[in-house]
Amino acid sequence: MATLTDRAGAEHALLALRPVLAASGIALGVATGGGEPFGPGEAELASAMPGLRRRDFLAGRRAARQALALAGLPVAEILADGRRPVFPDGCVGTISHSGGLAVALAAPASRFRALGCDLETRGLPLEAAHLVLSEDERAWVADSERRLLFAFSAKETAFKALSVSAPSRLLDVGLRAGRGGGFRAWRGGVPERGLDVRAHDVAGSAFTWTAR
Repeated sequence: MATLTDRAGAEHALLALRPVLAASGIALGVATGGGEPFGPGEAELASAMPGLRRRDFLAGRRAARQALALAGLPVAEILADGRRPVFPDGCVGTISHSGGLAVALAAPASRFRALGCDLETRGLPLEAAHLVLSEDERAWVADSERRLLFAFSAKETAFKALSVSAPSRLLDVGLRAGRGGGFRAWRGGVPERGLDVRAHDVAGSAFTWTAR
């Protein structure tokens, strides 16, 4: 699993994925550390957060504005609806952070209904697999912490992309291994109507993303 000591390697590997995302019409932003709020709304949200949560929140917003700028979209405050980021009108986006590293995707709403991404620098212990995976999914993971890391990340990504009709928990998202090391994810027991989730190893960390 990746640790803070190889955060620079994960950042470099994420940045190397920009052309891959760009080929699909999606911009990728990456940020570390904290930073300052972009406006009063973000300042108000950040002021109520403890130190590490505030750092991750602000880094995520910086990564999101970087992605918006790279996509040629309006750069503005990114507020929140609960824990979900609210991107500017005409834009869709998603944010994730782990181990002091934040990543975000952005694209025009005219092209996509939703995006999802997840970065995991530390995985779940195998004994916690039942909290997020079905019995069949656990059989596929077997005793592999690496498989569990990527399966967990893929479910988080799909959960975010299903924001319009979101499931209530990760167990409600179905998952199976797909082509090229990725996954097929769905809700409601209908894999044919699901999402293809791409998966990348970034210096030992798991990065997954999808678009719909």
